[in-house]
Amino acid sequence: MKENLWKYVSAVLILLLAVSSVAVVLLYAQNSELKSYSPLNVTNGSPVVVETSLNATCNGTAYRIQIEELQSQIRFLQEQLRAKNAPQGNTTIAIVPVFGLIDDYTALHLIPLLRDIAKNDSIGGVVLWIESPGGYVGSVREIYSTVRKLDMVKPVVAYTGGLAASGGYYIAVAADKIVADPLAQVGSIGVIYVHYDLQKNYEMNGIKVDVFKTGPYKDMGAEWRGLTEQERRIIEDQLNTYFQAFLRAVSTGRDMPLNETREYATGRTWFAVNVTGSLVDETGSIDDAVDLLSKMLNVSNPRVVIYNGGQPSNFGIFGSTALLLDPRYVNAYIGG
Repeated sequence: MKENLWKYVSAVLILLLAVSSVAVVLLYAQNSELKSYSPLNVTNGSPVVVETSLNATCNGTAYRIQIEELQSQIRFLQEQLRAKNAPQGNTTIAIVPVFGLIDDYTALHLIPLLRDIAKNDSIGGVVLWIESPGGYVGSVREIYSTVRKLDMVKPVVAYTGGLAASGGYYIAVAADKIVADPLAQVGSIGVIYVHYDLQKNYEMNGIKVDVFKTGPYKDMGAEWRGLTEQERRIIEDQLNTYFQAFLRAVSTGRDMPLNETREYATGRTWFAVNVTGSLVDETGSIDDAVDLLSKMLNVSNPRVVIYNGGQPSNFGIFGSTALLLDPRYVNAYIGG
């Protein structure tokens, strides 16, 4: 990396943290308004008037303005970083595959590769070729974070020819642009939690489980018993936290207001041709994605290198866990 690069990276990360903090406050304010809302009803033929707080509205506007200002500063620093890392002479475009279910092994392969590309002065930008229904929350978020950092230094275009769902789409929104085949399925914005309750099965087969634990929640989610009501509330809170992070990632990456983002956050996928301009930027092939990146780099005949996508792992859902995974793929990977 060129001299003083990490100073810019640190500044960008600080701004990203500020944007996230303001977005959290704005989300909280919006949720609070929804919880306190009461629908109009009729009493003696007269409607009940529900007054809204002027301060809440003003604060919401102020937060949005602050987010826009921070995002503007981020774009400025991003331009500075990319200018400092613009390749001299012949330019190489790297195509990096993200294929299959996303787990720790996927992250172990991808993260070092993307970090090496960020340091490679001969590579001008990256096409992230995603064909994935998603995977584990932690792995997806680590890859997403790495792609965002790379995109600050060099432009990244995400492409899918068939499927970028849930965690696959989560990673895609970290890129500068998204190109997809018209009939590729994109979206599935949401989180799913899988819990095994095999208590009756154990009892029917004469299996007795003795558990020694240091706290009431140490075996929360274990398959040998069901969940208590308190544990269900804890899990719901965890899922909501993951979900809000997913919403913020899509809102930021696609430059969409949170309310518009929520309209797509039903867990379903769409054909890319039907969500062009919102969930994706353009429809086309992998060549179109390369051409778009070439225009962004202002080069006419780049060298294109396709990296190895790594070996597929034996993905399995072996216990109660939260997933950024399209629900259609859950049953096939239950390991018990």
